[in-house]
Amino acid sequence: MTTYRPRIVDLSETQPNRRRGGDLRAMLTPSAVGATSGFMGMALVRPGERIGEHYHPYSEEFVYVVEGALEVDLDGETYSLRPDQGLMIPPYMRHRFRNVGNTQARMVFHLGPLAPRPELGHVDTEGTETGAGAAATGERTSAAPPERTEPVS
Repeated sequence: MTTYRPRIVDLSETQPNRRRGGDLRAMLTPSAVGATSGFMGMALVRPGERIGEHYHPYSEEFVYVVEGALEVDLDGETYSLRPDQGLMIPPYMRHRFRNVGNTQARMVFHLGPLAPRPELGHVDTEGTETGAGAAATGERTSAAPPERTEPVS
């Protein structure tokens, strides 16, 4: 059995990821801290910016809005999110976020369980204006969900 020691990760230690829109910072990940059940990060979204539509075939996504005014589309239905609100997004549910306020939005996200391989954990269903999208990373870009399978034990 492997034992990991607690590790504090500062946002400034993470690299910006703008491929899907917004500034997504993966902070507590398997490679960074040895996480085995999921990963956590922070999304920084400027006014008028969005995180492109996608879904996670293996994971639930939990989000918590720290500051700012966001809208989220869940399978095409729009909801408002404000500070101190949380949301759980089930596997396979298409979702995108938009900053509809005048200040930067900050949103904590956690996904779990982990996909069998990192490249299987995120499926883009649209591109964004701010980045090259999944085509440059070799990730799936098909809008159709893959056939559902039983979870890997």
